[in-house]
Amino acid sequence: MTECPDPPQLRLRIVFGEDEMIGPGKAELLERVARTGSIAAAGRGMGMSYKRAWQLVGTLNAMFAAPLVDSTRGGAGGGGAVLTDAGREVLALYRAAEREATSATAGSLAALRARLRDTTDEG
Repeated sequence: MTECPDPPQLRLRIVFGEDEMIGPGKAELLERVARTGSIAAAGRGMGMSYKRAWQLVGTLNAMFAAPLVDSTRGGAGGGGAVLTDAGREVLALYRAAEREATSATAGSLAALRARLRDTTDEG
């Protein structure tokens, strides 16, 4: 068996439609917005452009019945962003789905890991 210090990880993407999905990246962006109070700072922390971060937030806001992020324009006093109640709820539901999927697939993931090629003798 391959020496893997970490167990296999499941990365969950929930697809609602062709351009409507939420996955690990958008969830992380929401968490970073909540932590930093800024869409730009959240995106920077993930190595993405200001424009891309704003596009993803726009997509998320348009996908759900209520916006997930509320932002105020910058300026002399500076702007900001916060997760709305809907944003906190969607993020919590996504993280719960991740935990449930990981738990439900633990046996299969362990069996897959046991079948990995042994690389311990390769140098």
